[in-house]
Amino acid sequence: MLEVQGVRVDPATRRVWVAEEEVAFSRKEFDLLHALISRAGQVVSRDDLMRDVWQTTFWTSSKTIDVHLGWIRRKLGDDSRRPHLITTLRGKGLRFETQAPVRSG
Repeated sequence: MLEVQGVRVDPATRRVWVAEEEVAFSRKEFDLLHALISRAGQVVSRDDLMRDVWQTTFWTSSKTIDVHLGWIRRKLGDDSRRPHLITTLRGKGLRFETQAPVRSG
């Protein structure tokens, strides 16, 4: 069982909970979430995600990851404009944050 910032992922049963509520994910959504949360705190490149989640080294579409990421963020309640769970590091990849950023103001 993996748990980071109140998101629990059970790789054995392919189930996900946010706080205490179970949330349904498609197969690819789960695979992408698992690829990120299993490396929480680390930047995971888009190339690595395409290889690990889609088992391909070529990009079928540059938006494939973004579309699935949008669905995952929505299901996790992660605001895409100010994400606290999964952040995008332009030119580097994605990272599942180990803790919510401190917001000023």
